[in-house]
Amino acid sequence: MTEKTKKQMPTFPESYWREFELPLFNKLTEDQSFDVGIVGGGITGITTGYLLAKEGLRVAIIEAGRILTGTTGHTTAKITAQHNIIYDEFINHFGQEKAKMYYEANSDALHFIQKMIQTYEIDCDYSDEDAIIYATTAQGQDKIIKEHEAYEKLGIKNSILNKIPFEIEIKSALAMHQQGQFHPLKYLHKLVRLFIEAGGTIFENTTALDIDDGAKPQIMLRNGKKINCQHIVAASHFPFCDKKGLYFARMYVERAYILGLKTKKSFPGGMYISADSPTRSLRSTPINGEKLVLVSGEGHKTGQGIDTLQHYLNLEEFAEQVLGIEEYKYRWSAQDMYTLDKMPYVGPITENQPRVLIATGYRKWGMTNGTAAALLLKDLILNKSNPYEELFTPQRFHADPDVKKFISVNADVAKHFVQGKLEFIPKGPDELANDEGSPVMVDGKRCGAYKDHEGKLHIVDTTCTHLGCEVEWNHGERTWDCPCHGSRFSIDGEVLDGPAVKPLVKIDWD
Repeated sequence: MTEKTKKQMPTFPESYWREFELPLFNKLTEDQSFDVGIVGGGITGITTGYLLAKEGLRVAIIEAGRILTGTTGHTTAKITAQHNIIYDEFINHFGQEKAKMYYEANSDALHFIQKMIQTYEIDCDYSDEDAIIYATTAQGQDKIIKEHEAYEKLGIKNSILNKIPFEIEIKSALAMHQQGQFHPLKYLHKLVRLFIEAGGTIFENTTALDIDDGAKPQIMLRNGKKINCQHIVAASHFPFCDKKGLYFARMYVERAYILGLKTKKSFPGGMYISADSPTRSLRSTPINGEKLVLVSGEGHKTGQGIDTLQHYLNLEEFAEQVLGIEEYKYRWSAQDMYTLDKMPYVGPITENQPRVLIATGYRKWGMTNGTAAALLLKDLILNKSNPYEELFTPQRFHADPDVKKFISVNADVAKHFVQGKLEFIPKGPDELANDEGSPVMVDGKRCGAYKDHEGKLHIVDTTCTHLGCEVEWNHGERTWDCPCHGSRFSIDGEVLDGPAVKPLVKIDWD
């Protein structure tokens, strides 16, 4: 392999975690009844299913595609309560008691994962690591000083550092000790097996479209079938059943990018993230007796900003400077939901729907937040008390910062809605080169076209099936992304990420 080939960016995005082989499950083809129906086969859905099945409940998990191929299959897989700079902000917005509860909920989640690994001897490349935030600017240093003060108020064990083991000149750094990292699919594969052994059922390629929240809730499926339940859990990243909660107006979606690299310089251990923007995150994971270094960051609102391929190039430049790239093995991206106040929503979807529960808004820290959500969902369904019920309730609303954020998020949505409708489209489908995607005009209508490597055109109506915004081409991922609420679609219009549940309309082209 030549030096040039080794360093060449992979043509298509592919997550390292997803190379792990998972079992296949059947599609649901007839009406069925369960105590609990869980929509979403990621860390929240699988952990919740395992916990409830162990309590003797009849539980079904359904997934639109394959389990563990969504956000959980594209994470950086840090298991930590250090969620970048957040505790100073939480103290200011929620008070010291609730800020400490957020830390304790995520620490409980870390300890639950550790206990599961120890109890069941799960071989998932787990290692104890310090989580470290570092600042390279005076502004970032000010944030770290305030965050350190917050750690001290909350009793979080920490250290202030004046250097980190990379060729990065820093102003200061803040370490949270005894955190962890792992291979998420190896860990969750064991939980899947435990769930099945406890009597749980999994249906793949089974898409939920809506719910009927009568006396006995039902999950309505795309194929016309239904699942009767006592409780429904929407662990589907975005609540698929959002008619009354208006979560599309109470959250926004961000994407981030990850490189998997074999580096020239050895990785010193630890998990690192920058306090400054654009975000830079570093960790490693074992692969074939060596270390695969994960370099991530470049977060932005889905469907907005610069050419998405440039985000990979920016991370590549950073990695080359800091560690040197010997081999460019993987690249992938992920997206996650942000709530208005940055605290997850876990609990009843509305006050009047206590049997329909949601878990969302993990802000890119889903390994602990998703596990904490599962522990809370289990208690809510079993009618047990849980100290974090009020903290995470989706019914909360705070004047500061919620009102300001609500206005700014929805003003941004309105701006992109109008821009998409008024955009001038100069191209037609026949003007595209191979492996090029772009908005095009077809019979006077805005459409989206991608011409693949063989010259075949894939054309869709660019009007998002959620609320009618116009989707934009994502060059780095070869997808159509909605700049309003973050829905994503394949080149043939299939839904990859919600809140949309229906595909884009295909357009015939002769």
